[in-house]
Amino acid sequence: MRFLRNNGLTIALFLAFAGSVVGMIWFGWRQQNHELSLHGQALLSLTGYLSDEAFWSALFENWESEWLQMATYVVLTAYLFQKGSSESRDPDKPEKKQDSGSGSWIYDQSLGLALLSLFGLSFAGHFFASLATYNSEAALHGEAALTPLSYMGNAQFWFESFQNWQSEFFSTAMLVVLSIFLRYRGSPESKKVMAANQQTGD
Repeated sequence: MRFLRNNGLTIALFLAFAGSVVGMIWFGWRQQNHELSLHGQALLSLTGYLSDEAFWSALFENWESEWLQMATYVVLTAYLFQKGSSESRDPDKPEKKQDSGSGSWIYDQSLGLALLSLFGLSFAGHFFASLATYNSEAALHGEAALTPLSYMGNAQFWFESFQNWQSEFFSTAMLVVLSIFLRYRGSPESKKVMAANQQTGD
């Protein structure tokens, strides 16, 4: 019970993640087979759907935007301010004396580097799965396949990325701004309930 209490936030989020992945697989499989049936094509088994490039493209497309959001947020909050937000350091207070660091630049920047690396891996996964999906559809229509280099300029790929990136940046900006004026008692993401709007941080 102590383990569950001490790790409840992580456990709850991973359970929500697992449930969401199962939901995505189940309904994605049904939707894919619906579209295949409309075109008179053979339906996919569940395992066949899990190996389908369209599934992996959709999965990595979403992961990519989430890692980008978190990496950007971690890095920008180290340098930029928003007066009154609980998500920002106070621009009017001198910075506390920093510790000497670990002696390793990589470790000192490791959180940002890890998130950026996960973004890069997800971006690559999205790119190659999206390319495979595009080429499969092109083959069905008798069109020529694209190389990875030529696909880098494809409008569909960049639309898939930007439609997710915009929502991540917008939601993060709204969290920063709303935390100036609104509260949620007990959350470390919120200032104290009675704190003034112009008070930055907790």
